[in-house]
Amino acid sequence: MRVIVGTKNAHKVLELQRILEPLIPGLILEPSPEDSPVEDGETFEANALIKARSAFHATGRPAIADDSGLEVTALDGRPGIFSARYAPSGEDADNTAKVLDDMRGVGDRRAAFVCAAALVHDGGEIVIEKRWEGSLAEHPAGSGGFGYDPVFIPEGYSVSAAELEARQKDELSHRGQAFRALAPHILAVG
Repeated sequence: MRVIVGTKNAHKVLELQRILEPLIPGLILEPSPEDSPVEDGETFEANALIKARSAFHATGRPAIADDSGLEVTALDGRPGIFSARYAPSGEDADNTAKVLDDMRGVGDRRAAFVCAAALVHDGGEIVIEKRWEGSLAEHPAGSGGFGYDPVFIPEGYSVSAAELEARQKDELSHRGQAFRALAPHILAVG
């Protein structure tokens, strides 16, 4: 079964392959041939659908996409849907540094990763949203993962998401939760 992924982010395609492969044997994920569409939605769900619709319309194949980000309680939910471009450069290290700067001296470190996973096919659309609760570390730690993983401490853990083994992170993460819930819908269109 071939499914298009509405992204050109190689990290994300590999992560989704790891998450979905055990649930959908023989699944082949291909990045979208289209340039990334403008993500002008006001929610994770809206942006996930924009990407999945674009990939579906470009290829005519079932397409999946997600929009995800970090919501920090003390920052009124920021960076939220702007997580990938929170700092002017949009680079992971700069985005992370900006969040840590914004949180300097703040005692309430609660945060959550949010993922909206979308599937668009010729029979319809579905979006599933999941959250991964945790808190922000004072300093980055770990070399695994990407994005804000080095500063996100999952609830019940004392290490960052970047210090978890890939499979363990996939099992716990917002993206893992959302795409596992989406897997039966992907199978149904196969």
